[in-house]
Amino acid sequence: MAVPDWIWFVFIFAFGCCIGSFLNVVIYRLPRDKSLITPPSACPACGKHIRFYDNVPLISWLRLGRKCRYCKAPISPRYFVIELLTGLVFLGLFILYFRTDLRTGMPSFLDGGWFIYLLYIILLAAFIAASAIDLELWVIPLSICWFVTAVGLLGSALGGYIIDPAVIRRYLPGASAGTAFLAAGAAIGLAISWVLLASGLIKRSYESADSQNSSDQPGKSAEPQVNHRLEVCREIIFLLPIIFCSLAAYWIGQKSSLIQSLDFSQHLVIAGLLGSLWGYFVGCGVVWATRIFGTLAFGKEAMGLGDVHLMGAAGAVIGPIFVVVAFFIAPFFGLAWAGSQMFFKKTRQIPYGPFLSLGILAVMILHDWIYSLIIDYLRFTIYY
Repeated sequence: MAVPDWIWFVFIFAFGCCIGSFLNVVIYRLPRDKSLITPPSACPACGKHIRFYDNVPLISWLRLGRKCRYCKAPISPRYFVIELLTGLVFLGLFILYFRTDLRTGMPSFLDGGWFIYLLYIILLAAFIAASAIDLELWVIPLSICWFVTAVGLLGSALGGYIIDPAVIRRYLPGASAGTAFLAAGAAIGLAISWVLLASGLIKRSYESADSQNSSDQPGKSAEPQVNHRLEVCREIIFLLPIIFCSLAAYWIGQKSSLIQSLDFSQHLVIAGLLGSLWGYFVGCGVVWATRIFGTLAFGKEAMGLGDVHLMGAAGAVIGPIFVVVAFFIAPFFGLAWAGSQMFFKKTRQIPYGPFLSLGILAVMILHDWIYSLIIDYLRFTIYY
């Protein structure tokens, strides 16, 4: 017997709210280097443990009147907003994928569509947490980005065994022989750059500024003098082995005719893994290039390295083409924010991470339109 839609909707929304409750723990504890598991949730003001009946998503915040039961300290509206937002995002994506005609070729939820949906909501939930932390502290924890990257790599590698490969590659990355050589070469180059960095042969960017900040006396607010153009030149040096090895691997594949002869469609794990890895490098690369050129042009740091890792993680899940499209959609959200600030005569600046996250969400919503535009109108041959 088919389960009524309303039961699905209630369950998905409630599940999303529960995940949102956990995201609130991540948002508060992760940037403060606290464990996400222990101790149990407690009031930040009085330290009293929060009972299970006071920790029900949405309901408890309203029932307690936005105050701690014990000390009456106010509870931030952020807790309610994150829970509600996560529930609505989970529900909206479920309806979009499985209850509308906006998706063509998406398998039903129980026939494997759940796998694509699961990877996407993991990405969106992690980006909700990253955006909230970025809004509060102007930093994106790299552990969130690495977690999403690992999910993308594993999901793309296993996806072909769960869903028909011809279907899964419409939604998750997969590599042709050409992109496989590019991704493998870039991975080798990244390993070389890490070794050079660990050995001290190349320097981390902004390392001297960080050391000066850590040695400043309490109460002194003077910012260290930093040559931003010099610092991004160090980042260029770090990137050179990645670029060189990627192009060299592709050249070797062409010269040896391996790119023309290899068929990765028969090797689902390798195709998915290298396709996701290439999506990661492309996602990182498009933001890192903007950071470098912007800093060289204007003489001050343009975009943060957290944004680089954020888009890299997104590319590992949705693939190189869609992460590039998301990057070019994100500025429109930034312009909308700037317009609203001008209209209401406010000047509050916010970091760019939330705009990038909105760009990723927009790509997920407009996936079929973007896919058909690239294939049918621009006549690109897409290799994930």
